Amino acid sequence: MICIENEHLKAWIKPKGAELKSLVNKHNKIEHIWDANPFYWAKSSPALFPIVGALKDGIFNFKGKTYYMERHGFARDQVFEVESKTKESVTFVLHDSDVSLKMFPFAFKLALHYSLNENVLSLKYEVINTGENEMYFSLGAHPAFQVPFDSQGGYNQYVLEFNRDSNLCRWLINNDGLLTGEKRDMELNGNQLALSRELFDEDALVMKDLKSNVITLKTTQSDNYLKFNFEGFSYFGIWAAKKAPFVCLEPWCGIADSTEHNHDLTKKEGINKLEVGSVFERSWSVEVG
Repeated sequence: MICIENEHLKAWIKPKGAELKSLVNKHNKIEHIWDANPFYWAKSSPALFPIVGALKDGIFNFKGKTYYMERHGFARDQVFEVESKTKESVTFVLHDSDVSLKMFPFAFKLALHYSLNENVLSLKYEVINTGENEMYFSLGAHPAFQVPFDSQGGYNQYVLEFNRDSNLCRWLINNDGLLTGEKRDMELNGNQLALSRELFDEDALVMKDLKSNVITLKTTQSDNYLKFNFEGFSYFGIWAAKKAPFVCLEPWCGIADSTEHNHDLTKKEGINKLEVGSVFERSWSVEVG
C-alpha cells in the first residue's frame, strides 16, 4: 500500500482499485475509514467507474452490441499504476485494456489524485477520453466511514448534518438494485438525519435533488467530527450494510438503471458524454477534527 501523510493526517491507499484504506487523525489517533471486514462489507472506498449502481439485467447496448458489466463497474477491481507521488500526495492511473474493452468499448485514462492539506484529505477524479469517438460513462465515490468514532457513543447517537437541506426525497430501489420510480419524502430534524440500524432496511438512500454540498458526521458524545465536502455531483447515496459500524457517503455522476430502462447506454439516466480528448473532473474532500 501507498502512504501519504502530513503533521495532521496519515492515509493509506491500495493500488488495487486505488482504494482509500485508512485515514488516521494523528492528534487523537482516530481511524475514520471502515476496515473492510468481510463479515459486513469487504470494501472501504471503491471507485465507481464506468457505471454507478446496477445495470438492468447486467447489460447495456451500444451501437448494436451488448456488453455485460457487474454493479458499480470494473475499476474497483483493477490494479492502478502509481503515476506520481510526494510525501503528501499520490496519483493513481488506470487505462483501458483488452479486458476492459470487452465490457466497455471506449479508450480512456482514469486518474485518482489524493492529497493532504492540514486536516483535509482531497480526492480528485479525472476521466480522459483517449479514443477516437465520444465516450459515455458514469463515475462515483463510495467511501465508508467508521461509526462510532473510536468507541465514542453508539451508532444511533450519530447524525448526518446537511448544510442546505431540511428534508430529503428518497428514490426507492428493488432487490436487483434498480430504481422502481417510487419516491418517499424524509423529514429531517432541523437539518439532521439520525443514524439507526433500521435506516437502511430498504437498502441505500438514493437522492436525485440534494441541495447540500457539505455533510457532517458527528455525535453529542464528543467534539470530534468528520465533514464531507463535494461539488458537481448530480446524485447522492447513503448506505450501510446490515448492523455494520459504518456509513457510506456517496456522491455520484450517474445512477442505477430503472426497471423501465431499454438498455441503450446513450439514453441511460445520468450518463455523461465526453468528447474526444476532453477531460471530466470531479472531487470530494473530508475534513476531520
